[in-house]
Amino acid sequence: MKKLLLVLLLATTAFADDVITRGAAVPKDAKAIPLATVLQNPESYTKEAVVVEGVIAASCTRQGCWMQLAPSEEKDAQSVRVTFKDYGFFIPLQAKGMKARAEGVAVVKTLSKADADHLEEEGAKLKRQQDGTALEVSFIANGVELKK
Repeated sequence: MKKLLLVLLLATTAFADDVITRGAAVPKDAKAIPLATVLQNPESYTKEAVVVEGVIAASCTRQGCWMQLAPSEEKDAQSVRVTFKDYGFFIPLQAKGMKARAEGVAVVKTLSKADADHLEEEGAKLKRQQDGTALEVSFIANGVELKK
């Protein structure tokens, strides 16, 4: 039964106009808030889910449990680390460079030195404070759509 479900999931993903979906469905008619707008005032986007779009600048290289989303492919574009609600889904390990649309909420928090070290080992780019911690604006996604 599990094998049949896996085959159906892979077939659906492979033939869905090259759109890979994970988690909850991202509303098709929802207007995306520019990622730069969310990053300028993240506290305004912590309560109600919004849709953001961008390009995956980096992603977890071990299991696909996060992605770094930037508004454009520019090398130094400001980006946000996107995690997936309740660790409920992952993205492909080869997702870097894909376009993404995600629905969720912003989170502002301080990462411990150990958490920051772990994320950097997986490829995350963080701005460290002198004590090794990192202040992070992240985004918790209920669902994502990826396109090549």
